Amino acid sequence: MSAYRPIGPVVGIVGAGQLARMSQPPAIALGVELRVLANAPDESAARVIVDTRIGDYRDLDVLREFAQGCDVITFDHEHVPTEHIEALIAEGHAVHPGAAALVHAQDKAVMRERLSAIGVPCPAWARVSSAADVTAFAEQHGWPVVLKAVRGGYDGRGVWVCRDAAEVEEALAAGVPLMAEAFVPFERELSVVVARSPHGQGVSYPVVETVQQDGICVEVLAPAPGLDPEQAAQAQRIGLTIAHELGVTGLLAVELFQTSTGLVVNELAMRPHNSGHWTIEGARTSQFEQHLRAVLDLPLGSPTMTSQVVVMANLLGGDDPDLFKRYEHVLAHDPGIKLHFYGKQVRPGRKIGHVTAVGSNLDEVRARARHAAVHLMTGEYA
Repeated sequence: MSAYRPIGPVVGIVGAGQLARMSQPPAIALGVELRVLANAPDESAARVIVDTRIGDYRDLDVLREFAQGCDVITFDHEHVPTEHIEALIAEGHAVHPGAAALVHAQDKAVMRERLSAIGVPCPAWARVSSAADVTAFAEQHGWPVVLKAVRGGYDGRGVWVCRDAAEVEEALAAGVPLMAEAFVPFERELSVVVARSPHGQGVSYPVVETVQQDGICVEVLAPAPGLDPEQAAQAQRIGLTIAHELGVTGLLAVELFQTSTGLVVNELAMRPHNSGHWTIEGARTSQFEQHLRAVLDLPLGSPTMTSQVVVMANLLGGDDPDLFKRYEHVLAHDPGIKLHFYGKQVRPGRKIGHVTAVGSNLDEVRARARHAAVHLMTGEYA
């Protein structure tokens, strides 16, 4: 029997979380074959993608072996060492986004330096290594001070909001490089997802509002309700400008604060993003298909919305691990609701899936999404 040969291009995804998992349906439709590098065979994407390799993404030899036979390498997370990405590129592998771009999503201080240099609105910030450094920063910019781990933080982890000098010690005790940022008195949080291909084509999805709880996004409203069209266009320009200036290939998510004086950039992610999950049902081209198109340098798809309003609500694990027993009520109550489970074991506070509702009235659509999410998570009725 002859050796198996892929029919279409092979995209290797380093990481096997839910982002890789949700990339499988559009890959099938595009005729693209996915290969994932998982830490363990029970990870989210490893459960549904046939070509799963097990190995440590921090090991360059593992990455080299994984890359053989792939047309392009991309990422489910930002944790691959920058020097390993540079080595793969030097050896002739196509890697998107490349190391020079991805470092801005890996290192918050590098990101702030670069965004400030290109004129993107950012909060005041500084690298700090001692309580005295933080106090000096606060004397200039006021309390509270937001301390962030320069690398590795996400979903509220690695972030400390310090209201006075006494609260600084907890962050310093973490023993990781830190940076200080001035606290931004924001009105709400926004996000814009853009895509850019290697030859420079770019598109932007509508700006959305993200609702946070304990540092974790619990709800996304698309488009951001009541956002001034000029400010929405500004947010999209910011996203496309950053993608161009940093040389991003693939998706770029830009998290923003809306303040009384304008927009301020909070964080960057260079991959499909939680704030873009609504696009699976809510846009002509989902963020997952768009990312595959972009990294393969295919023409990008339309980001146009499929309905007037889309609401996505995250499902967070609780004390009861059996969410499936509550399927029947949710599906019968609202045949239009869409459920997405990530194939993850349920743990309190862990993102295990999301629900999406579409329609024309924000209050109605939001209530539908909340009802489904609350009932699945708790058995109660929103």
